[in-house]
Amino acid sequence: MICVHARLSELEKMGASALSHLVLAQMERIENLELRLAKSQRTLFGSKSEKAAFNQDQLTLCLSGCVIESQQPVQAAQQQASPERAPRIQNKSRALPAHLPREVRTYLPKETKCPCCNGELRKLSEDVSEMIEYMPASFFVIRHVRPKMSCRKCSCVVQAPAPERVIDRGLPGPNLLAHVVIAKYADHCPLHRQSQIFAREGIELDRSILARWVGGVAALLEPVNEVLRRYVLDTDKLHGDDTPLPVLAPGTGRTKIGRFWTYVRDNRPAGDKAAPAVWFAYSPNRKGEHPQKHLAEFTGILQADAFAGFNRLYEGGAIQEAPCMAHIRRKFFDLVKAHNSPIAAVSYTTRDGKPHFAPQREGWVIWKPPCDSNPRFNQGRKPRRSEVAQYGETSEGHLKRHFGS
Repeated sequence: MICVHARLSELEKMGASALSHLVLAQMERIENLELRLAKSQRTLFGSKSEKAAFNQDQLTLCLSGCVIESQQPVQAAQQQASPERAPRIQNKSRALPAHLPREVRTYLPKETKCPCCNGELRKLSEDVSEMIEYMPASFFVIRHVRPKMSCRKCSCVVQAPAPERVIDRGLPGPNLLAHVVIAKYADHCPLHRQSQIFAREGIELDRSILARWVGGVAALLEPVNEVLRRYVLDTDKLHGDDTPLPVLAPGTGRTKIGRFWTYVRDNRPAGDKAAPAVWFAYSPNRKGEHPQKHLAEFTGILQADAFAGFNRLYEGGAIQEAPCMAHIRRKFFDLVKAHNSPIAAVSYTTRDGKPHFAPQREGWVIWKPPCDSNPRFNQGRKPRRSEVAQYGETSEGHLKRHFGS
């Protein structure tokens, strides 16, 4: 094995064959480092889109042999300055939603009799206009009164049982708890901001109190989460991915990065009638032990990226890997951008310049070979193995015709 970091004294002792191998090893290492550097620079300063750049020379083909008349701009300016104006389009007022409650306010004229002849007035018609208004959210207190009733003849005392509370010995009602949770997770309003909003209404609710409420709601929803988890994992094909999530780190003045693991069950493109569903799982970091714990009971096909944490799942054979074609295509895209590799360009695009695998949204792709003109591929079903093999043979023959065997 040849060391690419050989010193000058070691180079003088090497023969011609060893030196040639060393040069080749260093060239390969330099090429690898240049590819990594180009990828890093493109990530920091380049365009986020992976669309192939169009040929700008095509824009000038239609201008060859054409003579631009100097009188045309003057004529265009005269046409624009003509007194005839286009008819103005009147904006139609947008009707307010019909389900909103209406408060009717009627404004009667101050005159009770005709100001001209002092005659009696009658209703001729009316003008109606609407405006939308907002009633700020407000707090109110529900006082539960349970009278104690005693018997006049004996010492028996009866009383109605106390109504159940969402949180044991807690002050919040179900509507307030729902408001706090929706504001935090759906409207992205942190608890300390909600505490400030409540303080403007004269209600002192510390962030720690709101945090205990959110924890209580999470405990109440745990059975629903468990049912959702079992339903999502009860399938033959599963989509898995993770996304970074900024999490508040109190006391540090900054946020830390957590992870949301997303598992999706959606086999509608393959003709499945089951309802799609998604299950989220949180973890404070991106260690591979988290997806291994989440999918410990799953057996089937997992479509995911090349994250190393998924590799342990494929070792036993219970879970089959279905690599994400968008991530595979990005490797060819990096080679095309860094070295303008013709082989990578053919693998990355079809004859019409479009990518083999067209992404529908980030991280999700649909299997779209160049021969999608066949109506069998447009019936929303999963391609058969024979069709996939035929597509592979077609692509291999296409490469051989361009670059030989």
